[in-house]
Amino acid sequence: MAETEADRIRALGEILREFDLDAIRLKVGDTEYELVRREPAAAAPLVVPAPNGLAVPAAPAPVTSGAPAAAPAGGPPANVKRVTAPVVGVFYAASSPASPPFVTVGERVAEGQVLCILEAMKLMNEITSEYAGVVSRVLPKNGELVSLGDDLFWIES
Repeated sequence: MAETEADRIRALGEILREFDLDAIRLKVGDTEYELVRREPAAAAPLVVPAPNGLAVPAAPAPVTSGAPAAAPAGGPPANVKRVTAPVVGVFYAASSPASPPFVTVGERVAEGQVLCILEAMKLMNEITSEYAGVVSRVLPKNGELVSLGDDLFWIES
């Protein structure tokens, strides 16, 4: 039986990589398998001896994941709050293709207001604002797959 479980886990790992998923969960009978992709552990800071004999930390090497970042380089200004994806899913700006978007750039939003829908595993998850303010950016495009933690909206307070 251990070989069968190992085979299932390997197959799930292959699916995780093939479809570039952040997580996968499978229930077979009473057994539930869940694989979650983790970012590589950050390396310990490199210490370089300085000319004066003191040891100083070297500048860290940039980390690249191969996937484009959802937020532009530099991030949002200080007065902007980020609304991030709580799950991996498909971003929908409106409740249906014929409906207007929940919010648009320049629109004032209230705390608790619906901003978008993320479809994850055939479940429609309404994403609400944790902040009151003005929407300054909508980062994903309608129908785009977003990953856990990707920026969805920037809201100026």
